[in-house]
Amino acid sequence: MTATTAARARRVTGGRHRAVHPRRARDSYALFLLPGALAFLAVVVVPFLMNAGVSLTEWHGVGSPEWTGLANYRALLDDTEFRESFRHSLFMVVAMAALPTALGLVLAAALFDHVGKHFGSRTAAVLRACFYLPQVLPVAVAGIVWSWILAPDDGSLNEFLRVVGLGSWRQDWLGDPDLALYSVMGVMVWVQLGFPLVVFMAGLERVDPQLYEAAELDGAGWWRRFVHITLPQIRPEIYVVLTWCTIAALKVFGAVYVLTKGGPGGATNVPSYFSFTTFFEKTQVGYGAAVSTVLTVIILALSLVGLRLQTRAEDAEEGPRP
Repeated sequence: MTATTAARARRVTGGRHRAVHPRRARDSYALFLLPGALAFLAVVVVPFLMNAGVSLTEWHGVGSPEWTGLANYRALLDDTEFRESFRHSLFMVVAMAALPTALGLVLAAALFDHVGKHFGSRTAAVLRACFYLPQVLPVAVAGIVWSWILAPDDGSLNEFLRVVGLGSWRQDWLGDPDLALYSVMGVMVWVQLGFPLVVFMAGLERVDPQLYEAAELDGAGWWRRFVHITLPQIRPEIYVVLTWCTIAALKVFGAVYVLTKGGPGGATNVPSYFSFTTFFEKTQVGYGAAVSTVLTVIILALSLVGLRLQTRAEDAEEGPRP
């Protein structure tokens, strides 16, 4: 900068450096957050508060609600069907969170560390896309296809068992109360597996390749590299996947609605479907609102726990601050 230009700049600014005040900077950021905050308030907060208010009443969808206080919540404690629906949700958490996370970890590490090196990154990308495909399919479409596959008379699975000489294994997979829940769980593992796989493969991209090279030079096999390098390095992604998939499992509705409609005999009933039938079939709007309110609170609590664990994992990865 020449002396003339510097002098001109001093005249324009009055010879002082004009720094942006921190409060003014925060206010400008708040303007960008305002649309999202208003949308969140209108779409999430207000409906939840309205639903919580309805849960304190006895209402059949028409007429005036009758205030009952916490009577609906006290009734939930003694409702066997409600407790059974949450017990089924635990099975769904296994099928949609625990199993896909474990399988996704192993498959992602295998695709990244073995298939990518020996068969090329393009082959690994194609296989990753194949695993992710069920996530792209609409739940209704996937449910209808699987209902054809698991049909008792002419379903593909039973026909396959007959052709290979295992006809005695043929079952009414979705109509047997002892098998229906496990059949739905199998479908949900297939649907959910692609999401953890993609997230974990993305997380592996940021792991320093020199860690794997050093481990190979020390004679570490694939499993030891997986346990001592892969798992610690992608711990934040693991918490994200577990939190996301657990929430999806607790609020699962579409697959149950298409495959079994909560049957047979309530064997696959889950809280979201129980709330739906209470709302629209039994027209017990206040009681259904109480079910959905309890489910929302549980999901919110698990989300906060998951975010807390993720933050701790990220802080541990970054190390102590100077």
